[in-house]
Amino acid sequence: MKAFHNQASIFPVGYHANRIYWSMRHSNRRCKYMCYIEEKEAEPLFKVKVVEKGHDDLILTGPTPKAVWDQILEPISQIRSSSGTLKLFPVYLKGEDLFGLTTSAVTRIIESLPGVEACDRYTFRYGRNPLMEWPLAFNPSGSARSEPKACQAKRPYLLTSIAPRCQGSVGSIVGLVPGVISLSPGESVAGAHQGRHSKSSQYRRMKAEWKSNVYLARSRIQGLGLYAARDIEKCTMVIEYIGTIIRSEVANRKERLYESQNRGVYMFRIDNDFVIDATITGGPARYINHSCAPNCITEVVTVEKENKIIISSCRRIQRGEELCYDYKFDLEDDQHKIPCHCGAVNCRKWMN
Repeated sequence: MKAFHNQASIFPVGYHANRIYWSMRHSNRRCKYMCYIEEKEAEPLFKVKVVEKGHDDLILTGPTPKAVWDQILEPISQIRSSSGTLKLFPVYLKGEDLFGLTTSAVTRIIESLPGVEACDRYTFRYGRNPLMEWPLAFNPSGSARSEPKACQAKRPYLLTSIAPRCQGSVGSIVGLVPGVISLSPGESVAGAHQGRHSKSSQYRRMKAEWKSNVYLARSRIQGLGLYAARDIEKCTMVIEYIGTIIRSEVANRKERLYESQNRGVYMFRIDNDFVIDATITGGPARYINHSCAPNCITEVVTVEKENKIIISSCRRIQRGEELCYDYKFDLEDDQHKIPCHCGAVNCRKWMN
């Protein structure tokens, strides 16, 4: 862990951010810079992919954020000086800032990741939630979602949804990848008080407000969990389950890879062809735990011809209450049962 942080920043492997900045080739144009943090020989490797229309993609790497961004800032400074445009002063620009690691929202999420306590040289900006000081008691991966990977028998999940409804019916859940939660594209939830608003407008509002809806903290159910940062009304879109969209065949291979690396597996099926892989590049929604008495439900929402997985409230949720939904794992025999720790009055004692 020593190489993956300094006093000002933590460098999580799998981090990905996009930045629009001045072009290295044209003084009056901007282009996209895709920033990545990877691991190579137990050291962080910082990578920037330069994407500019009319040019081949250029990949730059360096041992630090500053080292890789200096390869970009120097050409930009030279071309802008030669063309007489406003000068840049690379010496005053920090690589961590250009990677987005010092952005407040990003810093809050990074400081809530499991294992940050090992970053002894890092100075916390926001501090830890008191619940985070508790030891991770039940599993090292931080969420009950990853527990099925410990089962010896791997069989697809198949279970008809019995989740609470806000309006209309909910389709069946068909999991084609073991350990992957999935939905049929026809699933829908719409609150009576939001019925007159389109799904796309509700989605846009959720994307603008989700950071004020939730916070990450130690869960009383399992590992880490997501909590309501404010009172949330029934049938409100709370947060999107994000990650890398991959094909089903790739999901099978990645699951085996993650298991060989002893990682927790966080995947969510969109439809029969595509799966959202949140194991490395996912957001806080992957930490939402299972409960037999859930206060949330998952739904597929189509926005701009793309299917999105949305976590919506199925009842009114009070501030400070942990968010949860029913994973609906397939029923297994006694040998492969996964214990449930939700503590609900109607707890089924087993997740499958």
